[in-house]
Amino acid sequence: MLSGSDGCGPTTTLLPTRISLRDLGGESVAACLARPARAALTILGTVLGIAALIATIGVSKTAGGQIVARFDALAATDVSVTPRVAAGPVVSRVIPWDAATRIERLAGVVAAGTLADVDVKGALVRSVPLNDPSGQSTFQLPVKAVSPGLFAAVRARLASGRVFDDGHSARADRVAVLGPAAAERLNLASVNQQPAIFIGEHLYLIIGVLSDVARQADMLGAVIIPEGTARFEFGLVATGSVQIDTAVGAARLIAHQAPIALNPDNPALFRVAQPPDAQSARNAVKNDLNALFIILGAVSLLVGALGIANVTLVSVLERVGEIGLRRALGAGRRHIAAQFLTESALMGLFGGILGASLGTVTTVIVAVSRGWTAIIDPTIPLLAPLVGGFIGLLSGLYPSWRAARMQPVEALRAGT
Repeated sequence: MLSGSDGCGPTTTLLPTRISLRDLGGESVAACLARPARAALTILGTVLGIAALIATIGVSKTAGGQIVARFDALAATDVSVTPRVAAGPVVSRVIPWDAATRIERLAGVVAAGTLADVDVKGALVRSVPLNDPSGQSTFQLPVKAVSPGLFAAVRARLASGRVFDDGHSARADRVAVLGPAAAERLNLASVNQQPAIFIGEHLYLIIGVLSDVARQADMLGAVIIPEGTARFEFGLVATGSVQIDTAVGAARLIAHQAPIALNPDNPALFRVAQPPDAQSARNAVKNDLNALFIILGAVSLLVGALGIANVTLVSVLERVGEIGLRRALGAGRRHIAAQFLTESALMGLFGGILGASLGTVTTVIVAVSRGWTAIIDPTIPLLAPLVGGFIGLLSGLYPSWRAARMQPVEALRAGT
């Protein structure tokens, strides 16, 4: 190219060649489309890696949300009050008999009830009539005395019959509700035949059988009788604890107010068990799940990156003649490197777009199939193509460097 004269004649100077971004992009797209099957398989690795990353993060957030919701629904609403046994000999009687009524007056309390172990003086429990004389029919079963509100406070579910009410307790009726394990041992699965049991020499009518309780698991294997009946029949002198079911978010307030409601003069007589801070538990669950699933997604993404690097390197080896021709026509090392870097970045970008779509759809499908509410951070699918492009760019560093180092003559000779 003519660029000037030194007075003795014209001189020519080769100016450095340039390539526009448009030409670079067009050449890279054409190179990718020249081998569509290989490009598709290469992109597939990135698609799966990005999809796995987004799906695992989305599923972890969705599952974490469900765990948090269940935590809020059960553990975060559980408050119990017991006497401080170290305060003195009269502490066992500090919980008043109307404790449940006092607690239920507090705003934020859903249900409350009292619970106590009954000392039956070694009395055994047996069912009547005895249909199997050769089998065991008498058992040493725990007997619990509860106020009627306790069933709601522990979120008890009935398998058969009903639970007793305030009238049963006030009249000291000989009625009982069986936990599922106790009912199984006594061979009483239903109350349709109006079954009865003996506690020692006292006959009790079974009016209900539980199927499960969310709290106070020791009730599952016990015979449960009204608190008033336990006071009259077995001389129960005090209740042992108060179980409270609160509204979500009210547990900490109720834990502070409950001792005051039970004994305004000396609330320090009570020990209150309240749930841990919900926000801390929520963050711990989410962090653990996110860390686990992000590692899995990162491994999948690494596999995709290695796939791009491998295919780009193979492409360099197959296009040695093309590289030599371009170098002979004036293309610089940076032009060759830029083209292969752009090709690998484009494959990563396309893989990121497809992977983001696939990962989002997978998260929604999993959530719908489980009946959950899908939780997807909108920034993650938007950033996924950029991540894919960046991974593709990194994957193409070595192949592009190797292509740029080829000498024109050697590349033309090797490509012929």
